[in-house]
Parts: sequence; structure tokens; C-alpha cells
Amino acid sequence: MAALTITATLSGCGADSAGEVTLKLVAADYGSNSANTSQKYWDELARAYEKKTPGVKIDVTVLSWKDVDREVAEMVDRGEAPDMAQIGAYADHARAGRLYSADTLLSVPTQANFLPMLRQAGEVDRAQYGMPFGASTRMLFFNEKLFQEAGATPPGSWDELQKAAQKLKAKDVKYPYALPLGPEESQAETMMWLLGGGGGYRDTTGTAYQIDSPANVETFGWLKKELVGKGLTGPVAPGELDRQEAFDAFVRGEVGMLNGHPTLMATAEKAGVKVGTVPLPGVAGKSKATLGVADWMMAFKQNGHRKEIGHFLDFVYQDKNVMAFSDRYDLLPVTVSASDAMEADEQHAAMRPFLEELAGSELYPVGDTSWARVSESVKKNIGRAVAPGGEPRAVLEQIARDARSAQSSASAR
Repeated sequence: MAALTITATLSGCGADSAGEVTLKLVAADYGSNSANTSQKYWDELARAYEKKTPGVKIDVTVLSWKDVDREVAEMVDRGEAPDMAQIGAYADHARAGRLYSADTLLSVPTQANFLPMLRQAGEVDRAQYGMPFGASTRMLFFNEKLFQEAGATPPGSWDELQKAAQKLKAKDVKYPYALPLGPEESQAETMMWLLGGGGGYRDTTGTAYQIDSPANVETFGWLKKELVGKGLTGPVAPGELDRQEAFDAFVRGEVGMLNGHPTLMATAEKAGVKVGTVPLPGVAGKSKATLGVADWMMAFKQNGHRKEIGHFLDFVYQDKNVMAFSDRYDLLPVTVSASDAMEADEQHAAMRPFLEELAGSELYPVGDTSWARVSESVKKNIGRAVAPGGEPRAVLEQIARDARSAQSSASAR
């Protein structure tokens, strides 16, 4: 029934009998309930735009993150693409020639205002198709009360993290370090640890996967032996612990340390957990980079509304609108001017460390159509690398084979 409703909403040419253009936008829901659904944000923004732009209507459908990428792909397959989609992945649509490039849509000031590393991440063959919309990065979170009671100090390296975890365990902290390698979002936790060990998903050229590199094998060997093997990751096996479960446990005060993002910080502090943050530790000091994450706006060619889409997106990316969305969902702005404004505002002082880390962060290889299959392989397999009887090298080699196969298939298209 829901699918039929969506189809009815999005079908049609997008212009009514009076010559009015209706732009169809499908967007992901960043809210956790009906009170803070993204539908409210987009409805307010759409009405404000319509008020100043006679002849253009904005029709917004907001779907859950669980469904939105799949629903948009099904709309495209039915020949009913929306004018715009704000979802998690753009590369498949760009490679298939379905999208307008950003330079054909946006004014020069708008396109130039995207944070450079996010603008580059939205490129396919050096043309930008993915426009960043909402960003976050990761830092190591620790429960200040539990640390104080355990006599632990915030870690700056893996050895220091292990020592802090041992002190927390001695004080019966349920999860000294929460290691979520379950299928929900283990590709994120994995990438953070790989970066900390001097490796990563891709080689230094950024063109080939290196998942079974010596550095990556050593990283998961250390995790298996020094954290999981010593009982420092809690009662749930990492391969069965999803990110949201770990976050919920942190909010309940059951976790000493985990890798978190700004939304979790706000949620935990509202629950009375005093949160400390430090940059992600690495094997011999601060990690070479942290994980950066961005979601994407894209514009489909099918309905032909290039001029109207571009004008609307110039409005969407005005500072006041970027800041309103970032504030509502504890995200980082995706534009230079809005980031500068957030950094200068004392009310956003807690976000400054995340802004600083974002500049040097590393994103998933989202411009590569093979990434979706690689990510799925990580989610399916990585938990076994640290399980009793598991062999990190063998697991990483399996994921590497899947990555090579995915990249070959993408290249053959």
C-alpha cells in the first residue's frame, strides 16, 4: 500500500494545467520519531521557497533510511524518477547517465561553497554529481564519570586505550570498549580501526582496494588479541553488536568508550551522561585520519526541470537553511560559510572538535559503484575476524576477493 501511495505521489510530468511546475523531492528521514521527522524541515523549507517563487511547487516525500535508497532505485526502474533525491548513494545513478552535474544546476557561488573534500567525494570522472547534504565525523567518546571512578585517562594510542579498558573492566564496567562489528554499520567501525593502524580500504592512489594489506591484518590481529581476547569489549560478541545497540548502552551509562558522532553526544548528555571526547587513537598516537560521512543530494534528468531544480537548490544551500538542518539533527554543515559560522558561534562550541576533524577525515569511496558490494561484504564478514577461532587474515582476504570482484564488475559495465 505504501509503495502504491509513493507511486501515485511521484507519477506525472510535474506541471499542472496552469503551467505551474511541481518539483518532486524524495528525502531521507533523519528524525527518530514523528516529533522530529525531516518531513517538518522540508515542509517548512518548501513553503518558504514557494512563497518567494510563484509558479513552482515543491512536493516532498520523506522515507526512512531503511527504505529510501531502495525506493528511489525502484522509482527510477519504473521510469518515475523524482526530480531530486536526498539519499545515501549517488554513484550508480551518475554512472548510468541519469543525473545532472552540479555545474549545470547550481550557481557558481553555491557550488564553490561546498567543503572541498566533500565536493571531491561527490565526483565521478571529475564531474560533481553528488551534492553533499549533512555531514558528520567520528571521535572517541568516553564516559567521564566511569573514567574518573576507574582512575583512567583519555587514550591517545591503542596501548593507552587498552590500559584504560582494563581499568574500566576492573570496576565492572559492562562494556569497557564497545566494538560494534555487527551488520548494521560495521563498515564504519572497521574503517576507523584500519585508519588508526595506518591502512584503510583503498591504496595510497585511491584507485584500488587494499583490504588484506599487512597493516590491516595487523590491526585486526591486535583487536582480536588485545581487546576482544582479553575480555575488554563487553558481554556481546562484537560481530553480534550493532552500532545502535552500542550507542544505546552508552546512553544508559554502561559503556566506558566507543567511537561516536555528534548526534550521540547530544543524546547522551540529555540522558545525564557527561561525555568526554578525544581524537581517534592510532597504533602509535593519534590516528592518521578519522572517518568522515556525508549524505547526498542529486538531481535526475528525466523530468527535464534543470533550471527550476537549480534555483531551488541554490535556496536549499543558503547558510540559514544549511544551519537550520545541521542544528536540528546535530550534523556538520557541508558548506564553507556555514562551517565558519558554526565554528565562530559559542553556542556551537561542542561541535568545534568535530569540525576540526572533518577537514582531515577520510570518506568511504562513494564515487565508486563497487563500494555498495564491498560494504555489504564487510558487514557480513568482519565480525568473524575477531571471533574465537577466527583468523583475521583469512577474513580480510575473503573481503578483498569480494572487493576485486565488485570492482571488476563495475569496470565491465
